[in-house]
Amino acid sequence: MTLENVLSRIDAEMPAATDRLLDILRIQSISTDPAYKAECEKAADWLVADLKSIGIDAEKRATPGHPMVVGHVEGDGPHVLFYGHYDVQPVDPLELWDNDPFAPAIEDTANGPVIRGRGSSDDKGQLMTFVEACRAWKAEHGSLPCKITFFFEGEEESGSPSLVPFMKDNAEELKSDIALICDTGLFQSKTPAIITSLRGLLGEELTIKAANKDLHSGMFGGVAMNPIRVLTKIIAGLHDETGRVTVPDFYDGVPEMPADLAAQWKALNFDHKAFLGDVDLSEPAGEKGFTPLEMIWSRPTCEVNGITGGYTGEGFKTVLPAEASAKISFRLVGDQDPHTIRESFRAYVKSCLPADCTVEYKGHGNSKGSVMATDHPAFEQARSALSDEWPEAAAFAGCGGSIPIAGHFKNILGTDAMLIGFAKDDDQIHSPNEKYDVESFHKGIRSWARILDAMTRG
Repeated sequence: MTLENVLSRIDAEMPAATDRLLDILRIQSISTDPAYKAECEKAADWLVADLKSIGIDAEKRATPGHPMVVGHVEGDGPHVLFYGHYDVQPVDPLELWDNDPFAPAIEDTANGPVIRGRGSSDDKGQLMTFVEACRAWKAEHGSLPCKITFFFEGEEESGSPSLVPFMKDNAEELKSDIALICDTGLFQSKTPAIITSLRGLLGEELTIKAANKDLHSGMFGGVAMNPIRVLTKIIAGLHDETGRVTVPDFYDGVPEMPADLAAQWKALNFDHKAFLGDVDLSEPAGEKGFTPLEMIWSRPTCEVNGITGGYTGEGFKTVLPAEASAKISFRLVGDQDPHTIRESFRAYVKSCLPADCTVEYKGHGNSKGSVMATDHPAFEQARSALSDEWPEAAAFAGCGGSIPIAGHFKNILGTDAMLIGFAKDDDQIHSPNEKYDVESFHKGIRSWARILDAMTRG
């Protein structure tokens, strides 16, 4: 049996593979909403049954939150762990969806057929690319090419509160030679990318409080402090005129860009005008002195993700609100310490508070940035395998997003992680009308078969 037999089987069985993906996409596994707890259990059960159908010893493992799915198959050669998550983001606002987000279907578009539905790209579709590659390999060879551990999470979209305790409690079982993560995308929607760095994430929610109730703006305006005024002044002071973040000591631990890495990124010919043009923008808004790609992949950020306060309904209400809130996120790189930055941010906020105002905080998780060990032989093996499958040669790339599991693999298990994904920039993950290109699903399955073949051949 050869790799070509496996690839031919993948091609022939694409309709059945697509049907299986549509099946799991129908499960409403929204992890952040307790109303969908039973649906998350259902998704975990579905995955256990599917893994068992191809001879994998799999089971659902309870956690204080949603369950993990763990499966094992023995084999020679390297021990590979594959991670994905079966939970999805909420679907609100529902009225912006063209169809029911949990009634997935194949839809013809100007750019080819797509699989439309919540979780199609993030992350059920990507998770199933690896499972389907293993299914085809098993059908052709009678066994899988190496020792594989399957590790599927149900809380990735809600902060992964059970993940670290579970990994620590099951560290010996989960240790492997390399961890594979399929939760990223193609570079500029066409070049297969192996992610070599991820930004960390710190989330902060602050609420400024003043009077003990909302006040009439005619009776109290001008004499009573307005929390919205205080909050907006705090937010406005978070950046200077060059785009740098002003939180004290924020840039401690931010590394300089290595010359060889800068050259690699320059060679990717990133079209930032097209990237911004796709969302009706035109000018990079980050720190001056850095390229757009460096802004996304290698520089830390501070962004306001939401503001609330006062009356926001239809019409008008002349009120001074008793409180105002904002959600603020920091993307982190290098050795930036999220705990130190949290304390520095809170000290900055405190320094801005006038008399009669207090502040309350709610933290929303934190993780450090990650840099992958590209000297691991699997990286070059995967790059060669991906280049054989896709029209564009595969590239090492950074990622502006945060996938904390990559750091957990290294810090808890001592295992290097390799992130490969097949999403496109316009997949609308986390947004209405999420989709996954049928081509991405198909070539993703073929890609994993090629990668497994390359890794097991050495």
